[in-house]
Amino acid sequence: MGVAVTAHVVVVEGVEVDTRHWIGGARVASERTFADLSPIDGAELAQVHAGTAAEVDAAVRAARAAFPAWAALGPAGRGAILRRVAEGIEARLEDLSRVETRDNGSLIRSHRRGVMPRVAMNFRAFADFAEQELGHPDLEVPGRGHRERITYDPAGVVAVITPWNAPLMLATWRIGPALAAGNTVVVKPPEWAPLTASLLADIMQEAGIPAGVFNVVQGTGIEAGAPLTAHPGIDRLAFTGSVPTAGVVAAAAAPNIVPLSFELGGKSPLVVFDDADLDLAVEIAVEQFDNAGQVCLKAARMLVQEGVAEEFTRRVVAGAAALRQGDPREEDTDVSALIAPRHFEQISGFVARALDAGARALVGGGPNDDLGGLFFRPTVLVDCPPGAEILTEEVFGPVVTIETFATEDEAVQRANDTRFGLAATLVTGDRERAERVSAALNAGTVWVNCFFVRDLRAPFGGNGRSGIGREGGIWSFDFYTDIKNSVFSPSGWEE
Repeated sequence: MGVAVTAHVVVVEGVEVDTRHWIGGARVASERTFADLSPIDGAELAQVHAGTAAEVDAAVRAARAAFPAWAALGPAGRGAILRRVAEGIEARLEDLSRVETRDNGSLIRSHRRGVMPRVAMNFRAFADFAEQELGHPDLEVPGRGHRERITYDPAGVVAVITPWNAPLMLATWRIGPALAAGNTVVVKPPEWAPLTASLLADIMQEAGIPAGVFNVVQGTGIEAGAPLTAHPGIDRLAFTGSVPTAGVVAAAAAPNIVPLSFELGGKSPLVVFDDADLDLAVEIAVEQFDNAGQVCLKAARMLVQEGVAEEFTRRVVAGAAALRQGDPREEDTDVSALIAPRHFEQISGFVARALDAGARALVGGGPNDDLGGLFFRPTVLVDCPPGAEILTEEVFGPVVTIETFATEDEAVQRANDTRFGLAATLVTGDRERAERVSAALNAGTVWVNCFFVRDLRAPFGGNGRSGIGREGGIWSFDFYTDIKNSVFSPSGWEE
């Protein structure tokens, strides 16, 4: 389908999307716009209204004004509304899937089967969890005859800055618990994929979210993101993105002493021992090309024990070569395009420098000339020199490296030889080894004989340069609330 434009509304894949901001329960226009281009074919999808400090300030003020009434609803009152949001997302799952696929190039089948259902789950699960964990006022800790009551008070206004690789799902991973805890929210969606945030605003309004509780300000990082991170009216800041940008964000927020939650990059290992189920190990390895490798949790460094390295490598190369690359709107496409020309050039540069340094590409190694545009072939590199850039820096694309190791100790040492610590994956048939190695790996999440298994009740976050803090379950509410301890004396009451 083409892209039609009517005033401030565009029609993308048959779905109407308003390109204005959503502030204080109303659509707000800006004087300037920016072009939103599809990575699939470079087509212009929309001229999106570009926010500045003025729109950011209006959104924060609206969120501040709406905060007392939203907080006063309590977990049950808020939960009822958030469950309607989840129902609205499920009712528009196909619309959301089509728009996000066109906007950021990720697979339509992934959106239909997993990503968009998870968006709804992010609201429903945290609404339920807030009622279970925050809805009971009498959390008492005995001590010396006193009563200590622990309560979780909403923090205030939460700023959420989201990335382009899974913009709606990763936004709602923060928005869901923030709203369930009683906060109001200002979201700055990614400029490379902003459209589903606007659809979410429509769903919020239809579900009965009060004006000002949820706000969307679109724009560039410099013009909209920077004033949001530095705004004195925000009480929490959640950011998902790159390490360099996180440093800028942290510096901007520091003068206001705003608590931060950062989910950043990774250079995660996949460790395969010679006693592993090789079918499973190869399946997990080929899965790393999902979303064209634009996944922070991707196991980009594959460390394989010498006894199975040759067979593992041969089968992974065959699996990567068999992946179908093409239009993500087609159900049988496995690998799509990279997000934008600048990002395509970054990935191309990483691979070119690795090849110049002596690495070999067993498959891929460059653009897909049959498709042109931003399509980069799934790439498997071997013989990378120790300490090479390709082994140490995050390459956010369809590129993996394979290295070998001899002993368990060497595997652990090599897996932990990184400044990142987001995730690690381990495949072994030895239960005791699984226990030893998983305990020794430096990562926020370790998958043993599985990959990408996530429960919203569990903590998620990274070590080192992979982030600050943990979210999920009670850890989300630890961040999005001010935790109060009220101590009551056993004496002094009037009878």
